[in-house]
Amino acid sequence: MGTSTFPTVDKCNSIGREKHTVVADMDGTLLRGRSSFPYFALVAFEVGGVLRLLFYILAAPIAGLLYYFVSESAGIQVLIFASMAGMKLSSIDSVARAVLPKFYSDDLHPESWRVFSSCGRRCVLTANPRVMVEPFLKEFLGADMVLGTEIATWKGRATGLVCKPAGILVGSKKADALRKAFGEEQQPEIGLGDRLTDAPFMALCKEAYIVPPKPKVKAVTSDKLPKPIIFHDGRLVQKPTPLIALLIILWIPIAFPLACLRIAAGCLLPMNLVYYAFWALGVRVLVKGTPPPPVKKSNNNDHNQSSSSTGVLFICSHRTLLDPIFLSTALGRGIPAVTYSVSRLSEIISPIKTVRLSRDRDTDASMIKKLLQDGDLAICPEGTTCREPFLLRFSALFAELTDELVPVAMVNRMSMFHGTTARGWKGMDPFYFFMNPSPTYEVTFLNKLPKELTCGSGKSSHEVANYIQRVIAATLSYECTSFTRRDKYRALAGNDGTVVEKVKANKVMGC
Repeated sequence: MGTSTFPTVDKCNSIGREKHTVVADMDGTLLRGRSSFPYFALVAFEVGGVLRLLFYILAAPIAGLLYYFVSESAGIQVLIFASMAGMKLSSIDSVARAVLPKFYSDDLHPESWRVFSSCGRRCVLTANPRVMVEPFLKEFLGADMVLGTEIATWKGRATGLVCKPAGILVGSKKADALRKAFGEEQQPEIGLGDRLTDAPFMALCKEAYIVPPKPKVKAVTSDKLPKPIIFHDGRLVQKPTPLIALLIILWIPIAFPLACLRIAAGCLLPMNLVYYAFWALGVRVLVKGTPPPPVKKSNNNDHNQSSSSTGVLFICSHRTLLDPIFLSTALGRGIPAVTYSVSRLSEIISPIKTVRLSRDRDTDASMIKKLLQDGDLAICPEGTTCREPFLLRFSALFAELTDELVPVAMVNRMSMFHGTTARGWKGMDPFYFFMNPSPTYEVTFLNKLPKELTCGSGKSSHEVANYIQRVIAATLSYECTSFTRRDKYRALAGNDGTVVEKVKANKVMGC
């Protein structure tokens, strides 16, 4: 039975399907794109690095030839081998949970999602390795069952081969897997596919609909998903299509020396010259608002100056660990910063003074007060970075320590690499940021908090922290959340000693 005998997916009625079962293919059906190349490339780069990505790119043409002249399964087998052979299964699973969902969600087909999301029971059949797609399908699309290719392992590592006898799940093997999962008598109500090889399993469903190739429709927006993707990891900003993946390979030998030069300029030059050096080296720093003038340090011999005078505490939204450095660049003077956790390498190359917080409330409060006596100070009360247009919950400790509070809205733009990581080595974060062709930081100074809105006028520290969070969010058109650093690392790295929990959308609150 050919796919031309099936009606198109836009003809499928999605009303009253709560008790129905839908079975859908993934690439080209649930996703608009029919090629799985970018997602295997992500696994190759995020687990194996640039050399594995190079090996994968070189193997891709062979996979393409096998796909068209031998069989679909032969081409996919080459992609699996080139991207996964020798990798720890736990590393592949980590990328599947922390990196791939963001890219998958950006390509969700609106018509397929309309039908898929309307059904009470959802099953996905795919030729992709199950370990690679299951976290996204179950946690973000609400799939109840994922039937995919099972990869072979040895001592916890992928061999690059697939488990027999099922092999690559294509064509009639999808139909066999569907029969095995549902039994001969139970028949799913809806089948969704996009190509001739999907016809066997679609014919087993009561209704079957074809998704036309290369749709000219926009992907489903993030607000239509069961829960937003607030946290995600990985170094690559763009989905690595063949062209982008090749550009990454060619750019990295140039990018790393360029990043080292940019970092050296920031470290060695006087801070009042760093702004101009960055512009000369392709780093854009945009300054908005009016920053407060520097506060003179207290002088014990000057009896005319109040002994209670302190520096300004800059309250910054947190995008990368470079936020305080770009704050200092915008001001033209070094502003010390308190940090929660940065690598020793980042501390060594930092052009400004950094002081680690101990996470002991009394110890940190005493230290911050002492630093403010010496002058201005920067703090990022979110405690960790967030890439999406959300602000995490602000720790309220800072509001108790001074009434001299200046909110600063930080936002950056990167075209190739993310300058943050939850799973990798944080020492590389500044290098990856500066490896972008022309990274941009926008620093917006907001008005100093009025005295009547500070703790000195009777406001609680939580009221002050929440107010500043809302002000910064409104400036950036971001959304406030109650998520914390622990929520982020639990979602992305699972390294806080607890079981990974699903991030619930109802933790997002309006600002």
